[in-house]
Amino acid sequence: MITKEQKQKIESFTERYKEMTLELLKQLTKIPAPSHHEEKKAAFVLQWLKEQGAQTAYIDKAWNVVFPYNCEETEEIIVFMAHTDVVFPDREPFTITEVGNKLYAPGIQDDNANLANLLMCAKFLLEYRPVMPVGILLVANSCEEGLGNLKGSKYIYETYGSRVKEFISFDGNYDYIVNRAVGSQRYRIQVKTEGGHSYAAFGNDNAIYKLSCMIQSLYQMKVPTKAKTTYNIGQIEGGTSVNTIAESASMLYEFRSEDKECLSIMEDFFHSVINSYQKSGLDVTVEVLGIRPCGIGVDETALNDLTNRHKEIIHQFTDKQVIVQAGSTDANTFLSHGIPSNVIGTSIGGRTHTREEWLLTESMWTGQKIGLASVLQYEKK
Repeated sequence: MITKEQKQKIESFTERYKEMTLELLKQLTKIPAPSHHEEKKAAFVLQWLKEQGAQTAYIDKAWNVVFPYNCEETEEIIVFMAHTDVVFPDREPFTITEVGNKLYAPGIQDDNANLANLLMCAKFLLEYRPVMPVGILLVANSCEEGLGNLKGSKYIYETYGSRVKEFISFDGNYDYIVNRAVGSQRYRIQVKTEGGHSYAAFGNDNAIYKLSCMIQSLYQMKVPTKAKTTYNIGQIEGGTSVNTIAESASMLYEFRSEDKECLSIMEDFFHSVINSYQKSGLDVTVEVLGIRPCGIGVDETALNDLTNRHKEIIHQFTDKQVIVQAGSTDANTFLSHGIPSNVIGTSIGGRTHTREEWLLTESMWTGQKIGLASVLQYEKK
């Protein structure tokens, strides 16, 4: 897969730029970037790329930072991504703590470590100028997390979709590959009633009680078995005080599956429950918070080929056992359009999506080699 000469270049590059990579990682991690508010990080990334010589890099309407390499000369392109947003709502800079061989900070591994290595791939392309028979599109994309709803990756597909041959995202640890998309649908459901004083208006409908009845109805669902399918009530809110009959209550509800038919079954059941309560006279409103598609029409032979190539690349640089699994990632966008896609990690970390998130510092170098090899698999032999 990777020639001896390519591997030597990768090893040399990674060794030379260890300190630069680490400094870049720290700079990226400090910048707050909740979904839909990645402007500061996008500006930093663009400036950094320009300083490395990527004069064609630009920021698009979705706040993706895009660096096209050889994309004007070829029709087919390969998209590489790492997302700029983190799950944390903070607007103030994060603090990084070093303890032994680990770095601790919110978002340091998900996805700043992978983003740093994606940017170092751009530097490698600019320094070595490998000849590619396809275009390489490197994207520091927005809105991967939570209710970002894959805004960044969706916009890239809208812009380049028909030209994309394969898609690779740098996200997570390098001991697993995601090659199947877990689709999801997320809603906010609000119930309103007359409410009133708990003593004087006793007997009036209570929105919290009505909402709890609806939750009980939703939890009667027997999930389809064609593919793993799940549902969850993640949050409930409502009421005014202990002596008030609640006049408003709401919940956040989602369901997930790898299979489109299973998602349709879940959607039909969800709407049947909502409609039954609305027909009973209850004031129920539904707001769609986000829809992530699952994979549709992907050529299994092409997908397996891409996955096996990445297994081989990972095994060239680490002896870790590679797990292949499904996930909810930027790859959903491209898998939903039948484009072979993989998510691979370029670091090792843990406690992601918590304030105690950590990164194994030395994993950055191994991960960077994996990332570079993933890009260089497309070099003209």
